[in-house]
Amino acid sequence: MIGEDNVAKAPADGYTVLYDASAFSVNPSLRKLPFDAAKDFIPVSLVATAPQILVVPATAPYKTVAEFLDFARKNPGKLSFASAGGGTGSHLAGEALNEQAKVNLMHVPYKGGAPALTDVMGEQVSAYFGNVASTLGYVKSGKLRALAVSSSKRVNGLPDTPTLAESGLPGYNVVEWNGVFLPKGTPADVVQRLGKAVQAAVNDPTVKQKLLQFGLEPAGTTPEAFAKFVQDETGRVSALVKARNIRVD
Repeated sequence: MIGEDNVAKAPADGYTVLYDASAFSVNPSLRKLPFDAAKDFIPVSLVATAPQILVVPATAPYKTVAEFLDFARKNPGKLSFASAGGGTGSHLAGEALNEQAKVNLMHVPYKGGAPALTDVMGEQVSAYFGNVASTLGYVKSGKLRALAVSSSKRVNGLPDTPTLAESGLPGYNVVEWNGVFLPKGTPADVVQRLGKAVQAAVNDPTVKQKLLQFGLEPAGTTPEAFAKFVQDETGRVSALVKARNIRVD
């Protein structure tokens, strides 16, 4: 938020750029901001999205999303999900699962993803939505079991793991993301020029391969497409926060 505030107040000359993440669409619903996220920035390009993997302990009795949800419904109050902290992507992915599947997994917030993963492997918590970069290795080594991925399409590193949408939750698509913004008032030609530069960089074969190695799905969009994406994401998060009565204090 400190970085966002500085960019919001920076000269609109194209030389101060905000590289931001999913929190841009989350914070307006959860925190009091010193700027207007919808009005003080111009979306330039979506750089990449980050799918999450729904993982459970390797010894868990359920091997599919259907079995997991069936267990949750038959054993109310027994299952929980870890997060890297209140308002993080892992928290919102779990709450979206609660909302759509009509279950009530207890949220257990941690200070970061590492301790959350440790406690899922140790069977202290029932499940976790982890990003590909930090979670895939544990799945491959057999320390965690992957039930599904949160994105609308399967992850390259886990081609046999279905999406949640394929697992009985149609339309489920919760991803983290990164993108580029400029301060409001930046000339349109500057916005378009930077947008084309970002798209070219993201589509460079070397950059694209690096992003994939980090568990990211390369994007590279027009300013108009990114603006629509941000608007949709902000609306989705706002509705989820209200429906689940999410607080971060």
